[in-house]
Amino acid sequence: MRFNTIAKVERLGLCLTGGLGFVSQSLMAATGHQDKSPHIILIMTDQQRGDALGCAGNEAVISPNIDRLAAEGHLFRNAYTASPSSTPARAGLLTGMSPWHHGLLGYGQVAEHYQYEMPQMLKDLGYHALGIGKMHWNPQNVLHGFEATIIDESGRVESPYFMSDYRKWFNTEAFGLNPDSTGVGWNAHGAKVYALPERLHPTVWTADRAVEAIKGYTSDQPLFLKVSFARPHSPYDPPQRVLDMYKGRNIPDPVIGNWCESLPEDAYPEKNPEAYSGNFGVEYARNSRKHYYASITFIDEQVGRIIEELKKKGMYDDALICFVADHGDMLGDHYLWRKTYAYEGSSAIPYIIKLPRSYKQIQKAGAFIDEPVELRDLLPTFLAINDVEIPKGIDGLSLLPLMEKKKCSWRKFIDIEHATAYWQNNYWCALTDGKVKYIWFFLTGEEQLFDLVHDPGEVNDLSKDTSSQKQMEFMRRAMAEHLQERGEEWVKDGKLVVRKESLLYSPNYPVNKTNKP
Repeated sequence: MRFNTIAKVERLGLCLTGGLGFVSQSLMAATGHQDKSPHIILIMTDQQRGDALGCAGNEAVISPNIDRLAAEGHLFRNAYTASPSSTPARAGLLTGMSPWHHGLLGYGQVAEHYQYEMPQMLKDLGYHALGIGKMHWNPQNVLHGFEATIIDESGRVESPYFMSDYRKWFNTEAFGLNPDSTGVGWNAHGAKVYALPERLHPTVWTADRAVEAIKGYTSDQPLFLKVSFARPHSPYDPPQRVLDMYKGRNIPDPVIGNWCESLPEDAYPEKNPEAYSGNFGVEYARNSRKHYYASITFIDEQVGRIIEELKKKGMYDDALICFVADHGDMLGDHYLWRKTYAYEGSSAIPYIIKLPRSYKQIQKAGAFIDEPVELRDLLPTFLAINDVEIPKGIDGLSLLPLMEKKKCSWRKFIDIEHATAYWQNNYWCALTDGKVKYIWFFLTGEEQLFDLVHDPGEVNDLSKDTSSQKQMEFMRRAMAEHLQERGEEWVKDGKLVVRKESLLYSPNYPVNKTNKP
């Protein structure tokens, strides 16, 4: 049924003509852990905080199916997105590269083609590659190596003749109804229950397509299936049935730092329902959070359906299954909403991996892993479990040694950054290991330092604390080392340089007909 290592390498050698830039010698069999290629099921949500799961310690969230997946796999507790908005995060997932190297530093366009692309690379290893749900690519129907994509683009139309597959289905299945009748905008943080029958919700539609694909799968090829939900990204619109599960539950209040008095503020969400900042009151935030959590519970039910179908088909045990998000959601923490921030609500993400049963792991199932990881690490992990060496141009690291509990040299910090968004000075780069976080604001030279162990809510900025200056100097040097390759506009004489302007695309961004930075 599967493909042995020799066949994999031969196929990769043949793909030299396909423009991927592989060097066959660098893709020789490496570990010999298993002779068969596992199915790879990548389940992704949009804008889900790292703390918004029961297994992550949030007792307010109902997520039994995802919690069970974590218990049968591994939960990475210090997982981040390298750029906390949809398109740069998805570029990192696609390529296994850091923002500077794939070239998208903020909310711009995912390029039409990269040297390394997850679906194409897995396809070249013999996988049948299928994408379902939100892709957020440009052009919206580009495949990046998928055999096919079945798309829910959440109402986004970036070309005049594009309509997502979900909208086509809706207009066929529910002609005369309005898919946006709930009345909450795509970036609004207000909340309402879904106004239409539950079966028409995009969360159900995405799961339906995934279940159908698994149910009908009869190929001898291993399956790479990406299932990408458009929620819990706003609108926070769960069905009433699911929202009712949260009656009487203790919804946590937003966390407010002692440093955020100077942030831009808009206290009237009815005037600007998509405001990126504002003190709208605790009750408003709790209501948004309750609907947001219920949206996650609704997704959790659909994840349960997908897992159940994998089990019925006998594919579950042979599958590497991942559950991640592209980025988080501030939900009123520090008077901030939506994403693009360095703070935990925006940058920390859920990150779960269940290995195939045939993979001999030393780490017990259900173990927590605390090394800092990022979306860029998934592609090299998928290559490594297929006994393929990781090309040098990929920045991510295979997560297998961590799950094997091997002694290995791991990165000290994860780098996170985002080009200017919402207001001019919101342009920053951060380093974190999940224990400490340093933030450098490029246009102002401001700095922040947080002790995430004792202050996970980032309430206390230690950057000016006299007892933290040794740590500050260490982090400045680490940041300068990280940015050094960018040249003297970023680091000069070993010192961080205050920039005059924001940069959305790095010089490494691939330029083609449809993507011109």
